[in-house]
Amino acid sequence: MTDLEFISNTKKLIDDLKSVCANYGLGNDGNEFKIISQTFLYKYMNDKFSYEAKKINESLAEAKDFQKAYETLSDEERKFLIARIGNKAPKLQPEHLISYLFNNSTKANFAETYFDGTLRNISLDNSNLYSIKTASGVKDKMFDDLSQFITDSSQRDAFARALVNKLVNFSFEKMFQEKYDFFATIFEYLIKDYNSDSGGKYAEYYTPHAVARIMAAILVKDAVTNVKVYDPSAGSGTLLMNIAHAIGEKNCSIYSEDISQKSSNMLRLNLILNNLSHSIPNIIKGNTISEPSYLKEKFDYIVSNPPFKLDFSDFRNDLDKDSFKERFFAGIPNVPKAKKDSMSIYLLFIQHIMHSLSATGKAAIVVPTGFITAQSGIEKSIREALINRGWLRGVVSMPSNIFASTGTNVSVIFIDKEADNEHIVLVDSSKLGKTIKEGKNQRTVLTREEEERIINAMNQKLQEEDFSVVISAEQIKEKNYSFSAGQYFEVKIEYVEITAEEFQNKMTAFENNLTAMFAESAELEKKIQENLKKLRYGKF
Repeated sequence: MTDLEFISNTKKLIDDLKSVCANYGLGNDGNEFKIISQTFLYKYMNDKFSYEAKKINESLAEAKDFQKAYETLSDEERKFLIARIGNKAPKLQPEHLISYLFNNSTKANFAETYFDGTLRNISLDNSNLYSIKTASGVKDKMFDDLSQFITDSSQRDAFARALVNKLVNFSFEKMFQEKYDFFATIFEYLIKDYNSDSGGKYAEYYTPHAVARIMAAILVKDAVTNVKVYDPSAGSGTLLMNIAHAIGEKNCSIYSEDISQKSSNMLRLNLILNNLSHSIPNIIKGNTISEPSYLKEKFDYIVSNPPFKLDFSDFRNDLDKDSFKERFFAGIPNVPKAKKDSMSIYLLFIQHIMHSLSATGKAAIVVPTGFITAQSGIEKSIREALINRGWLRGVVSMPSNIFASTGTNVSVIFIDKEADNEHIVLVDSSKLGKTIKEGKNQRTVLTREEEERIINAMNQKLQEEDFSVVISAEQIKEKNYSFSAGQYFEVKIEYVEITAEEFQNKMTAFENNLTAMFAESAELEKKIQENLKKLRYGKF
């Protein structure tokens, strides 16, 4: 079976689960995403366990009925098997498997006792591996009691049976065996109806894959091992997955914070699908700005697409504490009298990221393009600090509408504590890409060749007319700390050789045109004056 067939079959499974929800009145319900994502996760974990168990135990690999073979193992044999599997898969007992649920699906109280009970027990047995913590250290439960979302209790058993029936005839095991790299596609399909990059007080910010790939490729130029990667506003984890793939999943540990419970659950699923389960204990659901969980940690790589505008007036004054002065060195935005939701919270994220870098740390941050040229305020103070500390590696200004549902132009700031201050690269890619319609919105899409052009300009420090410049920190100071590539492009004036006769002909033509326009103007003035004299006062 090809990878395209696997993708097609997996998408069909997701559609089948959505169909079950729709048939039981939960289509487009607020709880539908929990049911779809958690049922999908349960199936994935079930098959991952079977796959890893078969690699270790020959009798399980050869058995026609894995369920029966696993049940016949002694307690000691099961303990040994689970210990050998370690954190490659969840710890599952025979009664946790989907085949066990299917075999008992006609039993009374199936939904509560078997289906929800199984998910509950898996959560408890694997809390150290898969639970997300809050800022206070409290662990969440991986699975909800899914059947309880059906308000009619008489339908719960049938609902749970319908979900199990969709799972039992599908298997992920061949996907693990073939090592197809398509789970990014599956994850995107899984969350496409539930993830948005606009609206809401704490929106789920989603970064296009092209931007994420560019950021990762520029940040990770050389092979590295044993590094810590951080995103203080992780969302569903697109940026983290891309940089982890660039580094190598076994060579890095992922750390993240996000205030959204939904985003944290998406990120957990994303980590599991991308062989990064070992980093799940490092996911924190909390407010990075007011209650940072990793304030004392320093990170080798940081990626972030923070929310640009957000009302943080409720805790704004708490950030003025002396303990935060070093962290927010450039200042904290004031609370406006109107439109509190326009407060520039991204400025706090930039400062937090600068504070969180290790001695050799590197970062890539998505910012509104207005940040790179602002003539005063916190924006300029941050830019001055990046230059004066020698941390600016470069900036890429992206095409407009690179994000489908926002018209805000964005740029990516690349920070490196070991930057070459004589060769800072500024790229203007605003003219790249083609516009496509995505739903009701227009979005600009970059080709892979255009992505490579941006990456090469940054990594090879290439200067290209009207596209990229390589400048020094001193030149940036001379331009009032502007990070806009366009302000450094050479202005070219083209001179054309003409004869004296051609010059005289052009001048004569200009004079004739001006004489005609002046005459026309005089005639218009005369008519206006005549019309004004005809006006008379009168009451209507």
